[in-house]
Amino acid sequence: SLALMLVALGINFALQDNLFELRVMNNTLRTLLPLIILAVGQTIVIVGGGLDLSVGTMVSMQVAILVTLITPESTALEIAGAVIVACGAGVLAGALNGFAVAYLRLQPIVTTYASSFIFSGIALLLLPRPGGAIPTELRRAYREMPLNLPLGFYIIAGLILFWVLLRTTRYAQFLYATGSSGEAAYTTGIPVRLVRFSTYLWSGVFAALSAAALTFSSGSGQANIGDDMTLDSIVAVVLGGTRLSGGQGGIVGTIIGVVILRVIRNIIFFADVPTWSQTLVNAVIIIVALAAPGLIRLVRRRVQQWT
Repeated sequence: SLALMLVALGINFALQDNLFELRVMNNTLRTLLPLIILAVGQTIVIVGGGLDLSVGTMVSMQVAILVTLITPESTALEIAGAVIVACGAGVLAGALNGFAVAYLRLQPIVTTYASSFIFSGIALLLLPRPGGAIPTELRRAYREMPLNLPLGFYIIAGLILFWVLLRTTRYAQFLYATGSSGEAAYTTGIPVRLVRFSTYLWSGVFAALSAAALTFSSGSGQANIGDDMTLDSIVAVVLGGTRLSGGQGGIVGTIIGVVILRVIRNIIFFADVPTWSQTLVNAVIIIVALAAPGLIRLVRRRVQQWT
């Protein structure tokens, strides 16, 4: 993933010579943050052996909540309260998905795809037309560059620190064991259902934080603003080296995957490639990710037969 990112950045720099200017990097990181945060939650779900197709509509729902609660006159305390409410909605949404998947044993793809319509409907109910406004000071603060570094740099560093600390816990061991083989994990005494349930709670919380970043960046919202982020989050996780079958991967790779995805889109834009090709690229990445384990096993068997 790192090598692919460096190659893609090299091509992008050849097409956009101001790519590494601080102003451009600040704008880029601010644009990437909502997807990075969302993909972190998706990573936890996938590592645990699941998949969440509702994260994009969750973001839309939580953006609708935020722009409904936040006004141009809102104080810092009121803004913090709105974010907490959005996180609470994320926990409830994640609990719905997690309960259905972990305890009712429904398929994650079907369950989260179905729940996405619920969250989309709530978003439309709260925000039937684009609108909303946040305090000017908040938007200005979100664009700040503390110590001459983009604010997004510190947020990404915080996400990495969160992951490093999480990896030192027994929960992380349970998470990877559950993703590798739920049955084997169960026989060793790991509470598999609870672990799987918790991954969707994480997804809901990170969707809320992603919605906050998106709202602070755009300054307004609309009912479908996050819908397209679902596929992007999965593609970023795959590009980062996390196995879709679970039990392997991490958020550092996912962050790299988001950067790769953005750079690919930059290359498509600056090279005047038709925009529809981005959808094709996303589809190819997913297909390759699904087919890769089987292809690797096939190649290994062939090599063993030849040797």
